[in-house]
Amino acid sequence: MNPNDTLTRRDFIEKAATLSAIGFAAPYLGAGEATSATKPGPNARIHLGLIGCGGMGRGNLNECAKHPDVVVTGACDVWKSRRDGVVAQFKDTCKPYRDYREMLQQKDIDAVIIATPPHWHALVAIEACAAGKDIYLQKPMTLHLGESLAVRNAVKKHNRISQIGTQIHAGENYRRVVEFIRSGNLGGIGVVRTFNVMNQGPNGVGTSPETQPPEGLDWDMWCGPAPRRPFNPILARDAYYHSSWMEYSGGWTPGMAPHIIDLPIWALELGYPIQTSSAGGRFVIRDDGDAYDHHEVLWQYPNLTLTWMSSLTNSYDFTMRGDVEPARRLGIYFHGSNGTLYSNYDMFKIMGEGNQMKGRQPPAPSIPSSPGHEREWLDCIHSRQQPSCSVFYHTRVDVPVVLSLLSYRLKRSIRFDPVSERIVDDPQAARLAMPHYRAPWKFPRQYLSA
Repeated sequence: MNPNDTLTRRDFIEKAATLSAIGFAAPYLGAGEATSATKPGPNARIHLGLIGCGGMGRGNLNECAKHPDVVVTGACDVWKSRRDGVVAQFKDTCKPYRDYREMLQQKDIDAVIIATPPHWHALVAIEACAAGKDIYLQKPMTLHLGESLAVRNAVKKHNRISQIGTQIHAGENYRRVVEFIRSGNLGGIGVVRTFNVMNQGPNGVGTSPETQPPEGLDWDMWCGPAPRRPFNPILARDAYYHSSWMEYSGGWTPGMAPHIIDLPIWALELGYPIQTSSAGGRFVIRDDGDAYDHHEVLWQYPNLTLTWMSSLTNSYDFTMRGDVEPARRLGIYFHGSNGTLYSNYDMFKIMGEGNQMKGRQPPAPSIPSSPGHEREWLDCIHSRQQPSCSVFYHTRVDVPVVLSLLSYRLKRSIRFDPVSERIVDDPQAARLAMPHYRAPWKFPRQYLSA
């Protein structure tokens, strides 16, 4: 077993780096040091904070807070009404914070759920690790290759427990598909096709005149390390709407592909792709956003190809087609020499090549049920064992996604060396794989070293 896949229980001696040590400019606040208060034992209550108090974050928080070993002690959001809503829900224990850096200094917080807009994920996650906090990080894990490697390395350096919010991984259906693929019944698999489709066309998420941010929203802090643009109420609404702007989300591929390509990466135990090719554009939709409405990706692995299709203007889902009404639909097709298995979150079905699947029975269930994605993370905070979707696993999901964005941006294929974790023979791509943050925010490049 790779030692990065499961971290053994140990004493946590290493102190967290300060904010200045990871490259932030004054006058911003420093991250707190890891203390015994941030290392709950097997029977201790976990003091939990939420950074990003929108719908997804609150959903994750509620899943955690229903357990008796959790107490909610902090809620952070740049939008006062959102953080106040969480504080009111947990009024006996929860304190409000506008700035996540202040929250991370608190000794009464052991772990944080990070559910900010995606452009904030890497910076908050790295600093949370440096402050000695375990992290539940919503997908997409990052938007740039440099960020993906740095988040993973920060978790490793500071001995933190991490879980990425691909909660579909905890479902029973995915377990049964993994078991079937690994049984060999489908024969040799040369290609897997994945997709997420919907129909927003042609008006997309709509248009809105530029206006002033509402009272209680720190818009400059919302934009953070991304470019500062005039306030748009559609962009600020929630994760669905963020996905129409590239600088703040990377579009719909980072938003949905982590849930979907997770299944073939898990079932086939894929490492990193050796080549990524991506194409698409904004062809039909005319709204306030700027992200692609179509995105096609081909990832080349040593022994197979994996494809991705995202469409925002047509919701056809091939063999799984049911209701003709437009809807968001997704799926995965494993094409084997004996037949094809197709799946979504809730079902899978097998179509044989002639009679080659005749007599091939599904294997007996062997992958244990999950206690729930959030509960698994909480259990691992106690045990100090990494959960199933830690950063050490999820970089294999995140790296293909961020490479697809880079390929789309450059309009050419990207070659990647899985051993050195470097882009091959393309200095421009290697340079652009590192994020450029708006001043005074700085990308902590020292975490690029494993």
